[in-house]
This record gives sequence, C-alpha cells and structure tokens, in this order.
Amino acid sequence: MNARDKAIVADLERFRCLTRDDVAELHFSNVKNPVTQANMVLKRLRRDEIICCSTERRKYIYFPVPGIKKDSAKIGHFLAIVDFYKEIRQIELPRVVNVEPKLGGKGLPEPDVFCIWKGAPWFVEIQRSQFSDRVMQEKMNRYENYYLSGEWEKEAWQPAGKKIFPYVWVVGLGAGKYSIEGRSFKVFQANVGEMKLKLGLK
Repeated sequence: MNARDKAIVADLERFRCLTRDDVAELHFSNVKNPVTQANMVLKRLRRDEIICCSTERRKYIYFPVPGIKKDSAKIGHFLAIVDFYKEIRQIELPRVVNVEPKLGGKGLPEPDVFCIWKGAPWFVEIQRSQFSDRVMQEKMNRYENYYLSGEWEKEAWQPAGKKIFPYVWVVGLGAGKYSIEGRSFKVFQANVGEMKLKLGLK
C-alpha cells in the first residue's frame, strides 16, 4: 500500500465507515477527478480484501477489515461524525480527533468526538435526533462527574503547567434548545456554521 492507501484505511479505522464521496473529499481533493480516482483506489483495496463494502444503500459504505457490521445501527451515527469532521477541517484541520473516546468508568461521559481544534480541547455531542431535556441533563451530569473527578487532568494531551477541561459542544438537531447553564465547564450549543460566527472565524 502507498501512503494514500494507508491514510484511507486509517480514516476508515478511525471513523468506522466512510462513503465514496467522503473518501474523495478527504483524500483526493487535490486531483482533477476526485470521484473517479477514489473509485479506482477503493475498488483495488476491496479486491485486495484490505477494506470491505456494503452495497445495500444507494451510496456504498466502506469499512475497514475487520470492522463494524455492515448492517450496524450506528452507521448513520458514524457518518454524521464524518460530516462534522469535514465541516470543521474546512475552517482548520484539528490537531487531534478521537471518535468515541473511552473516558473511564460508570457515570462518566461518552462523547461522540474528542478533538483539539482552534487550539482548544472539545468534547462533542452530535445529535441526529432531538434529545429530551432529561437525556441532555443526564449527559451534562456525566460531564459534571468527570469534571469533579479530576481524571481529565491526567490526559496525555494536557498542556504542561496548565490543566484545561474541554469545552462541551452540542451539535445538530435541537442544538441551542436546552437549559444547561450553571455548569462547571463551558457548553456550546450550535452547528458548525453557528459556532464559526460565535468564535468570530472567517
């Protein structure tokens, strides 16, 4: 495999799955015919059984080998994470992107993404459906528990000499609709376009 092949496989492993158009945008945007080139490479990687593909949908979904099941109920969730990543990288390429990082024991948060973007750490909650207020409060309580535990201070990404608790960013349907003030940490409720305006980014 060449360097681009390895990068495609690494993204499949990181995001769990990608569409052909995702691969074209992430890895072939610098060529004349990104979709054609992506198709050729994906076909070769499938032939060599380095990746696999679900043809059940109008848009084929590609997976690493081994990977999640081709009929996994979480495919839409993972593709929404990819869409979020593609949006923020247009503003600035994140330094770190971890999908569904494991933060520890029971009662602690389960963010969809941890990233270091625009020089700051973020826990990202991506909604594909409207959460109830109760569910959102439970999510925020988990972040509060994590904050109070102090475990976050031990993370490898922490800068020397200064401990920073990540911002919590709620993205998607219903963002901005929840009453989540009075927390020990900063919470943003916005889609990427709205966040761009909030941060004064061009």
